[in-house]
Amino acid sequence: MNYKFITLFIFIFICSCANQNFSKKKISDPKIFQKYSNKGFALVYSDKLFKNKTINKKLNDRDLFVFQKNLKKNSTVKITNLLNNKSIIATVKSKSKYPNFYNSVVTSRIVEEIDLDLNEPYILIELVDQNSVFYAGKAKTFEEEKNVADKAPVEGVNIVNISSSNDNKKKDIKLTKKFSYIIKIANFYYEDSAKLVKERIMLETNIKNVNIDKMSINNYRLSLGPYKSLKKIIKDFDQMENLYFENLELIKL
Repeated sequence: MNYKFITLFIFIFICSCANQNFSKKKISDPKIFQKYSNKGFALVYSDKLFKNKTINKKLNDRDLFVFQKNLKKNSTVKITNLLNNKSIIATVKSKSKYPNFYNSVVTSRIVEEIDLDLNEPYILIELVDQNSVFYAGKAKTFEEEKNVADKAPVEGVNIVNISSSNDNKKKDIKLTKKFSYIIKIANFYYEDSAKLVKERIMLETNIKNVNIDKMSINNYRLSLGPYKSLKKIIKDFDQMENLYFENLELIKL
């Protein structure tokens, strides 16, 4: 009888050690740590923007440096002009304050290298460091999101502050004839998850053009739009300020 007890104890002890070793090998939650990429409009640096405090730090116009709020200093990024697919590698200089509508601040050198249209500076910025990750910080959890916490979106609805400067409202940019964009909120694995977030947006903002599109099996895209005016896009970015969604993207139609 004692031998059976000892054997059982040893078995439980071994299983316990195995579980501990397994837990130590777990990698970071992919919902929190992920490679960063974003499609949106770039703000082209000028000393005038620094002088009027739209940007709080300077850039050398001939350098291949960018400002990007979500990435660490010295991160390597690939910047692609989505209107002609030309790209270039650049380095994040440091964090700087600039209107949150823009996904980065780029230099005139970068504009020239990728032939970026100043009237429609639509780019994809991607983190290319092999060992770098983008950390999505914690924020408040809403009751409707708690109900679907186990239904993870395909691309994650992580939550951070997405405020936008009022200065953007006053800016008007001449647009190309084919200007048509949507604001992508996120892609969800479950349609019910997308519906709950849609209800929240419509309840807490004045935005009415909230759409759910089935992209494929178990892939539902939640978006706003479409927009034919830059001012209207910026206005809805401003309305999203208190919802704290991370990494909103502009998708050209």
